[in-house]
Amino acid sequence: MDVPKVIDHIVNWLKDYAENAKVNGFVIGVSGGIDSAVTSTLCAKTGLSVMCLEMPIYQAPNQVSRALNHIDWLQNNFSNVSMTQVNLTPVFDSLIKALPPVKNEDDRFMALANTRARLRMTSLYYFAGFHGLLVAGTGNKVEDFGVGFFTKYGDGGVDLSPIADLMKSEVYEIAKYLGINKEIIVADPTDGLWGDDRTDEDQIGASYDELEWAMQMQDAGKKVTDFSGRKQEVYKIYTRLNRINQHKMIPIPVCEIPSGIKK
Repeated sequence: MDVPKVIDHIVNWLKDYAENAKVNGFVIGVSGGIDSAVTSTLCAKTGLSVMCLEMPIYQAPNQVSRALNHIDWLQNNFSNVSMTQVNLTPVFDSLIKALPPVKNEDDRFMALANTRARLRMTSLYYFAGFHGLLVAGTGNKVEDFGVGFFTKYGDGGVDLSPIADLMKSEVYEIAKYLGINKEIIVADPTDGLWGDDRTDEDQIGASYDELEWAMQMQDAGKKVTDFSGRKQEVYKIYTRLNRINQHKMIPIPVCEIPSGIKK
């Protein structure tokens, strides 16, 4: 990958899109992870207004510190970057109190994890509407089009996706070239939705390098029976997640009414 040319292409694409949409710039949630760090930096390089939101909900302290350190780095390098902290923990607590109890707490736990992402999306769109900004997504290709590892109408609710055609390994290449803080580059990827230290690999059961391999194998038309051992296990994980999460990756189904009965 020609990293400088890829960076220039994304930055020009972002700038052209924003100018054609007649908006002032971008708003982005900065989590302390590699994807949001790279995306926010690419947005900053457009020269347009960039608002970084840090939105903790019972967030691990190291995630918060990485996010704040990155925003500080951005502001030291780009005069067009501003930041706002929105503590969503009280909002999350109030919502939990308003919801009825359930018998299966495991199902509730998963639903509430996704609710965190949707509260953040709501906050991003509040500031986007107030300041005339576009919500920039942070999903990479494996997450968005491989295993569907994002929350529908949460971190998947965005106006545009600058890095969604990049594999996770390519995001790391760009991060190193841009000079992103080392603490972000070496941190284990996590969605930060659980209030603990579980990583993406803990949840998925495979690393991003393994998932990239599986995505390439699927594109090549390979079957599960073509592999054995760990490779077969990874390919099963990938193909299962790719299948069950298709509802996140395809347009919303619309019930089209036949013209003969719609009068």
